[in-house]
Amino acid sequence: MRLAFVVQRYGLEIAGGAEYHCRLIAEHLARHARVEVLTTCAKDYIRWANEYAEGIETINGVTVRRFKVKRTRDPEKFAAWSRRVFDESHAPGDELRWLEAEGPFSPRLIRFLQRHAESYDHIVFFSYRYYTTYHGVLAAPHKAMLVPTAEDDGVYRLSIFPPLFRRPRAIVYNSPEERDMIVKSAQNEHVLGDVVGVGSALPAQYDPARFRDRFGVKDHFALYVGRIDRNKGCPQMLDYFLRFRRDRGSQLRLVLIGQAIVGIPENEAVLPLGFLADQDKWDALAAADLLIMPSALESLSIVTLEAWWAERPVLANAKCAVLRGQCLRSNAGLYYSNYDEFSEALTLLDQNPELRHALGRNGRAYYDRHYSWEVIEEKYLRLFSIIARQSAAQNPPATRPPESARA
Repeated sequence: MRLAFVVQRYGLEIAGGAEYHCRLIAEHLARHARVEVLTTCAKDYIRWANEYAEGIETINGVTVRRFKVKRTRDPEKFAAWSRRVFDESHAPGDELRWLEAEGPFSPRLIRFLQRHAESYDHIVFFSYRYYTTYHGVLAAPHKAMLVPTAEDDGVYRLSIFPPLFRRPRAIVYNSPEERDMIVKSAQNEHVLGDVVGVGSALPAQYDPARFRDRFGVKDHFALYVGRIDRNKGCPQMLDYFLRFRRDRGSQLRLVLIGQAIVGIPENEAVLPLGFLADQDKWDALAAADLLIMPSALESLSIVTLEAWWAERPVLANAKCAVLRGQCLRSNAGLYYSNYDEFSEALTLLDQNPELRHALGRNGRAYYDRHYSWEVIEEKYLRLFSIIARQSAAQNPPATRPPESARA
């Protein structure tokens, strides 16, 4: 079996989001098939500048074929097209121009798919809202499996996307909430699909004492891992946390791991550590009392699953239906929709180690049941098998006439 994975950018330096999701799946399915990744030369998702060399390389045993981005993103033009398609009356053609402005605009990648689609048994596309996925699925729908990684941000309701969700041979959803959202919008119940998600690159071991010694963290702390960004709900989290400290007299600290896109208050209760290596992240999870996940827009949240694997409870933003659903299904986290709920839930977790440990154990059991690599790989292989059987039934091999007839 030969598989192609199509994703907007790909590399070891890209540590989160759908790109990391794609890399983990590609590397694990490489144990079952010949895998090739088709991607761009971009490293930065803001402008899509060509930073990697065009051509073929190997990353962690997977062949990666890169294509140049023809035109980088102009943030002002993209913002203007976004205002038009989301705030004004417009035509479907405007949405296609918005999609092109968002990028990464790589016609070379699409032409390669048009010419070579038959070289692959299945082509797996990641993230529905990018140029490479939209035009790639349309170039080879009969080979396409789509991993939408869709968030409840309204983009999926643009008129160009519901028809896209009806085109692939199969769709791999990250959660029941994502599946319900897309099915309701696209009415694509007839498309084969399953809720699969992704596992993680789990460590051989982790050491909470090593983290505390290396970074001088002696207190109990809550942890946030990810971009420190307005879109991730971080300003509200920081505001809520510092109010909680004042109101409750708590000595709990907040440790932040990730690149800061917004300002961080200078306060001894908040410790920003910047971007850290994976081992440091796992040591931090092991040392933390809990993980806070403040984003209102997630299709899965890998770090939430990682916290549960490390047996740590999660405090999540209830406005994200996916996170709320994951907390309910796992019985491994609490959630909040305003400051009062944040303060009450964090007080419970801060003051009740037995509750933290019980929720953490539930989280580990939930991870092992749904997100171990054995489970993830089996679900992908099952979908590939169903598609192959359907294709064989639709296109049976030609049979030779019996000898008597040929005589």
